[in-house]
Amino acid sequence: MKFLQDPPRNLFFTGKGGVGKTSLACAAAVQLSDQGQRVLLVSTDPASNLDEVLGTKLANRPTPVAMVDNLWGMNIDPEAAAAEYRERMVGPYRGVLPDAAVASMEEQFSGSCTLEIAAFDEFARLLGDRPATEQFDHILFDTAPTGHTLRLLTLPSAWSGYIENNTTGTSCLGPLAGLQAQQAIYRQTVASLKDKEATRLVLVARPELSSLKEAARSSEELQALGVANQHLVVNGLFTAVDRDDALAIAMQQRCQAALDQMPETIGTFPRTTIPLAGRSLMGIDALRHLGEETSVVANEILEEDSTDTTPEVSTDWETLLEDLASKRRGVILTMGKGGVGKTTIASAVAVGLAQRGFAVNLSTTDPAAHVAATLAADSLPQLTVGRIDPEQETADYRAEVMETAGQHLDEQGRALLDEDLRSPCTEEIAVFRAFAKAVAAGEDHFVVLDTAPTGHTILLLDSALAYHREVTRQASQMPEAVEHLLPRLRDPDFTHVLVVTLPEATPVHEAARLQEDLRRAEIEPFAWVVNQSLTPLAVHDPILRQRRSSERKYLLEVNSLAQRVLLTAWQVAPPTGIEGLRKLVARSEEIDAV
Repeated sequence: MKFLQDPPRNLFFTGKGGVGKTSLACAAAVQLSDQGQRVLLVSTDPASNLDEVLGTKLANRPTPVAMVDNLWGMNIDPEAAAAEYRERMVGPYRGVLPDAAVASMEEQFSGSCTLEIAAFDEFARLLGDRPATEQFDHILFDTAPTGHTLRLLTLPSAWSGYIENNTTGTSCLGPLAGLQAQQAIYRQTVASLKDKEATRLVLVARPELSSLKEAARSSEELQALGVANQHLVVNGLFTAVDRDDALAIAMQQRCQAALDQMPETIGTFPRTTIPLAGRSLMGIDALRHLGEETSVVANEILEEDSTDTTPEVSTDWETLLEDLASKRRGVILTMGKGGVGKTTIASAVAVGLAQRGFAVNLSTTDPAAHVAATLAADSLPQLTVGRIDPEQETADYRAEVMETAGQHLDEQGRALLDEDLRSPCTEEIAVFRAFAKAVAAGEDHFVVLDTAPTGHTILLLDSALAYHREVTRQASQMPEAVEHLLPRLRDPDFTHVLVVTLPEATPVHEAARLQEDLRRAEIEPFAWVVNQSLTPLAVHDPILRQRRSSERKYLLEVNSLAQRVLLTAWQVAPPTGIEGLRKLVARSEEIDAV
């Protein structure tokens, strides 16, 4: 793999969710370790699956990886990091300050923002504190999906700037003494990110136009931060073996069309191309060979075709849409691992309901989503499309708090409130409030929300209980939408969650964890949607036959987990526009014609 030629000390793997960052990061770590390099592989993703890919149970400290000399792995667990950070901040005051004061400090450190800064604290220590990692030759970061990654990478400047400008010593994070003590490490973190000799950013994308555009957007924003040493990896490029297979030819042409339209900003980057594999990349042996030309054994495929039975799966989207329409209002949430097609499924459901004559608002809380692009230039009179814009929501929230909570403050008090509102936590509060408001709108019509990737979504839902503490610290009253959010989300006649996945190991296992989290929050999924499946299609190409065969075990697993399962077939043409979205959820007898 070209991006491993003359590798710097730090390698970051980033890109739109579901593009294969974890597989590539793991493969790179294994291959560097096999060369005798001492490597630390770190996940900063709250929804990390490093353990599954590497076959080793990891923790929030470097752990030796089984079957690979010289390789250690670790997950930055936000909750564990937050607990350690909280105790580091509060512990010294136990027995010194009154119990009530200590309890107040603990409450200040119990919000979702503490999770983020604590995880970043670990990240900065690994990147900016050289003595802490001097035993390793290379550190590889398997980062979270793009939106979270960008926030993570901008935090060094954001937090250090906030520390330098904060004059009161307090914020939504509580006392800033712990952060101030880290300023030297944070400065070194920023310097390391910008150093071409120290850091290389590996932009991972699929040969799909939306994925390549997302990589270009990430590249531009990261270059603006000074991260200039960038390498593009196009992962999963398909080349048809069977030239008589119309579906295979169409898939190859779709890949090539996306590459032909690649944004100029990344088109000139050094590039590595990884061929589409016939199977999921699990286990050390598969990782050692990632990047090599894919081969399949015909006899193996024929044996699998003859011994495995195709699991029962439903393509009856008509009934599901009719069941949703019978409610005549409410909220539909699409959730799942990044890159599984939540935006597309949300758009298709919105179109289906609008075509039945219902007023529908389609919106997203995911900064990396492109709902409007999915619908293209088409429109339906009953359908409106919107987006929860973090920047606009934050600006509106700050203005509202200054107008209400700051109305009767003196000049010094307003200055302190304005300073508090400049903290990086304010965006989280503002977006959360907008999410609650969007859910409340479902009382009057249908609202379809394309939510953020799993980790962020669950953090958003978990915040409902802690939000009251945070918002009332700055504002005088709890918004009605927030007060009734959890009851609305838990009402099965009002909220319907569609868990979206792909017929592959990691997306299915991630969806299973999501379902467990939802059930702990007393939210029962309405249905699972298995997206981009080859199972209902007639394929002859050996690579595609192998991929279709490998879907079976995961479809059986989904059937054992879900109360209701819907299948969508892989589409020859990208499912954009009203007609493309309609075909995506067509009746089962239409699939062969799609």
